[in-house]
Amino acid sequence: MISMRLMRFGTKKNPSYRIVVMDSSKARQSNALDFLGYYNPLKEPAEFKIDMEKAKAWLAKGARASQTVQSLLDRTSKSEKTSA
Repeated sequence: MISMRLMRFGTKKNPSYRIVVMDSSKARQSNALDFLGYYNPLKEPAEFKIDMEKAKAWLAKGARASQTVQSLLDRTSKSEKTSA
């Protein structure tokens, strides 16, 4: 099954994440099919950027988002609606 999830980068006690599309049976640090954006939870407020067109295309193909990625997608779509 294809999933959209976080891939950890950064140093010890200083994590940052990339939002990636990959096979759910693969390890967290294995090769990703596609990169959708990034997420930095240590900034105040949390900093993230997602390419919504790519995300919608992968969701249409049957990819499933993890809980964290789904909440980031929801926050991105709300911010796009209010700015439009």
